[in-house]
Amino acid sequence: MNIKTTISITEARKRIFDIAEEVQIPNRVYTLTSGGKPKAVIMSAEEYESMVETIEVEKIFPDLDKDIKETKRAFKTGEYKKWPTLGDLKKDWGFAAAEKPKKKYGIRSGNKTKGKKRS
Repeated sequence: MNIKTTISITEARKRIFDIAEEVQIPNRVYTLTSGGKPKAVIMSAEEYESMVETIEVEKIFPDLDKDIKETKRAFKTGEYKKWPTLGDLKKDWGFAAAEKPKKKYGIRSGNKTKGKKRS
């Protein structure tokens, strides 16, 4: 739930440092008015970035809610087990799995030290 506070720009000017701290509380938003009409909103930078990112994701994946519901249904019914794996897709697209490289230089295990142990 957003906690919205509406104040005049004049009042905000007097309290700007307090407002800047208050909006750090999650879901705290200030609407600034001039002549009784909304003119600006103050929110934390973190919430603003989150909101912008959400809008960008919604543009890229406009049916995301529908896709999530379909995926949940597929998991409940077990249908997802029929889906191709990443390995299957790579094979279909002609990608070969990389072979493990042969060790050119080995690292000796064990603690062989030269000289006597000092006490």
